[in-house]
Amino acid sequence: MYFTDRGIEELVARRGEEQVGVEWLADRLQAFVDTHPEFETAVDRLATWLARADDDD
Repeated sequence: MYFTDRGIEELVARRGEEQVGVEWLADRLQAFVDTHPEFETAVDRLATWLARADDDD
């Protein structure tokens, strides 16, 4: 188990029943980067990966 799995598990436990849209997620990611600019690259990579998740390899 990676350390980040705990955060993911907490996310599911706290918000697993909710349905969210991409716009909400984008707003939350932007707010996170605004607060923690040192994670801009990681958030950008995650957002790009999510955006291209259905692309053929």
